[in-house]
Amino acid sequence: MILVVYISRYVFNTNAFMVRVKGGMVSRRKHNRVLQLAKGYWMSRSTLIRKATETVLHAGQYAFAGRKLKKRDFRSLWITRINAALKQNGMKYNSFIHILKEKNIRVDRKIFAQLALEHPAVFDKIIKQISS
Repeated sequence: MILVVYISRYVFNTNAFMVRVKGGMVSRRKHNRVLQLAKGYWMSRSTLIRKATETVLHAGQYAFAGRKLKKRDFRSLWITRINAALKQNGMKYNSFIHILKEKNIRVDRKIFAQLALEHPAVFDKIIKQISS
């Protein structure tokens, strides 16, 4: 049996009333996830949810940018190491790379830097073969 109640202009179906659902568990889980990521942050950034959320989002942006900068920094380091090893043999970095491209030798800077640092004799042989 459906009971319909008329109160002024509004019609209420008593069977349509449902229990109020509170999202406490879901919110708590979301908050805890963010607070877990914000552990160790300074002052209220590790305890208050709004500050923690903001800080975690910014941290993610910085991490993304940092991964790009890391690649740039390592390439710069490899070039510096190669140039230092080439100077000992009386050659410049730009001419070395030019010769490599002319002779179609495809060895990346990371490998050359590693050779220059760990196996200087092998690197010297490579330079002598390329320059002749």
